[in-house]
Amino acid sequence: MKNFAYGRVSSIEEAVNRATGDRNAVYIAGGTNLVDRLKAFLDEPTQLLDISRLEIEMKRIEPTLEGGFRIGALVTNTDLANHAEVRDQYPMLSRAILSGASQQIRNMATVGGNLMQRTRCPYYYDPAFACNKRQPDTGCPAINGVNRTHAILGASERCVAVNPSDMSVALAALEASVEVQGEQGRREIPLVDFHRLPGDTPDRDTNLEPGELIIAVRLPPIAFAPSGVYLKLRDRASYAFALVAVAAAVELSGDQIRNARIALGGVAPKPWRASAAETFLQGRAANQSTFEQAADIALQDAQPLSHNGFKVELSRRAIRRALAVSARGGGLV
Repeated sequence: MKNFAYGRVSSIEEAVNRATGDRNAVYIAGGTNLVDRLKAFLDEPTQLLDISRLEIEMKRIEPTLEGGFRIGALVTNTDLANHAEVRDQYPMLSRAILSGASQQIRNMATVGGNLMQRTRCPYYYDPAFACNKRQPDTGCPAINGVNRTHAILGASERCVAVNPSDMSVALAALEASVEVQGEQGRREIPLVDFHRLPGDTPDRDTNLEPGELIIAVRLPPIAFAPSGVYLKLRDRASYAFALVAVAAAVELSGDQIRNARIALGGVAPKPWRASAAETFLQGRAANQSTFEQAADIALQDAQPLSHNGFKVELSRRAIRRALAVSARGGGLV
């Protein structure tokens, strides 16, 4: 491991200035994923900038004037999942967070860090293998290797790794945005645009500019969000990443669907918003046939690899199930 400096910053402005001046500096808060990467020599920063004691605004969950919530980037996953109003108004978000990791990790992990966590692709973590995400233009052994857990949507010839975050899937369905601060000031990035598809640059996971710091996540008011569900399918019941996950919410007018939100996890390099399926659902009857057609539309561009074809049918069933449960008012799947 290369030597690196450690410093505790005292303000958002100091953090951004120091990170902008040193492109190899890395922010650290809970460190639940970053420390793993440091141990595996995947990250070799020149300095760690400790932001864990920054402004109180980054540690609050506050209602907005519009009726949603502003969630500070340093709020822990535990505090967000257990927040009474978030749990009642956005249950899919609470359930998504509680389905990930262990209680001890959730106690340390932060909202900003959850958004920034990198793939758990085993080829990425093993330096014995080439990896375009770790070192560009070296290859992607997962494409022709063991790829059971890899992407069926949104991948490229350079990378087929999936995004591991449960929280981000729910945030994508809820049309959240990410508030960031950089050298040019503050801006908001829609969650669906925050993460990148690999394309020709799989080493870039997000659309953050150098030095930009996540300040908060904004949840807009969505009247039918309380009907939202989060369904996670995995190899074991706890502490496992999703093979397939679905965040879904349906708004009904009588027996017709007025509005719908669908996002998928475990199947793409970023949280995958199924926009075409959402559009199809509007104005249609809330029944099994409609949900089956929506699932087919959501997966019409799927390109399974040699070992993960099962994810296509698993995703179809998960989408149908999540939509049906939400149409009945939500609750546990």
